[in-house]
Amino acid sequence: MAKRDYYEVLGVSNSASQEEIKKAYRKIAIKYHPDKNPDDPTAEDKFKEAAEAYEVLSDQQKRQRYDQFGHQGMNGGFGGGGMNMEDIFSQFGDIFGGGGSPFDSFFGGRQGGGGRRTRKGTNLRIKLKLNLEEIANGVEKKIKVKRYVACSTCGGNGAKNGTDLQTCSSCQGSGQVRKVVNTMLGQMVSASTCPVCHGEGKVVTNKCETCHGTGRELQEEVITINVPAGVMDGMQLSMSGKGNVPERGGIPGDLLIQIEEEQHATLKRDGNNVIFDQYISFIDAALGADIEVPTISGKVKVNIKPGTQSGEIFRLRGKGIKDINGYGKGDQLIHINVWTPKSLNSEERAKLESLRDSNNFAPHPGKNDKGFFEKVKDYFQ
Repeated sequence: MAKRDYYEVLGVSNSASQEEIKKAYRKIAIKYHPDKNPDDPTAEDKFKEAAEAYEVLSDQQKRQRYDQFGHQGMNGGFGGGGMNMEDIFSQFGDIFGGGGSPFDSFFGGRQGGGGRRTRKGTNLRIKLKLNLEEIANGVEKKIKVKRYVACSTCGGNGAKNGTDLQTCSSCQGSGQVRKVVNTMLGQMVSASTCPVCHGEGKVVTNKCETCHGTGRELQEEVITINVPAGVMDGMQLSMSGKGNVPERGGIPGDLLIQIEEEQHATLKRDGNNVIFDQYISFIDAALGADIEVPTISGKVKVNIKPGTQSGEIFRLRGKGIKDINGYGKGDQLIHINVWTPKSLNSEERAKLESLRDSNNFAPHPGKNDKGFFEKVKDYFQ
């Protein structure tokens, strides 16, 4: 089933401000909160759909990528999708005026969640250099990343041997402390994160000697990145869960990959098209010739017809870059430049002088010989 447009999901226009997006998401999240709709099996899906839309549109870089490339720009394991309920409450609980679910203070925490706060680790940011060939067709890259992972000795809880823990006496293991507040509507229960265990529900009595109680350790890991074809310089990709694990358990952060495009020796990129400047001699332009030109996939032969003019553009269809949205491939455009000799010997000069008054060598532009501006106009059509 195709995903709905994120702006449509939140019921806002594509020019909506960040405040409008935030308000729209808050309204939908409250309406379809699973705790408020226990008998509606579709509520949680709608709640997740709104959270995914908000995740993208509330982030300026992700929103810009989505506006440019649509859902395809968020796919391939990068950004959007795959969010569970704990991810949502961990990341977006703050828009309701406090951590966690907007209904925690009224329902005593999410059902089955024990009320414990789920934390998310920090993101990692790296730069990935790609050449034009890799960008054109997509590529699989293996990179080494140092990141915090769960401690192998204690399993991530920070306790010696993973067992020296005790239930927090302040919150009785719930991770929250509650108090009854008298209001005009009667008594209401408010809940907040336990200040003793910081929402974990457990207290370490004897710290792990490997991680010194943090529950994590720094390791070097080889990560495989599947880069889709057609990415652009400056574009940011995201791999969910490949960032740092927070202290003493929680959801790992993300790995953010910024694309850097290496300059090609002879080819230039223009969107999905590739540009190549080809210089030919006056003789080849007049008599015609077969030449070889470089492309992303190797050299190809191009026929220069007799009478080719400087400034003409030859098009090699499908020799460009794959579109990131899957809409085919761009072309390679060959700009023809006729090279005029800068110095002549006496014999060459004499031969050319004998041809100076020849009618064939005088410019006779016809209706089909377009000027510079017309060629530029044709190029962009």
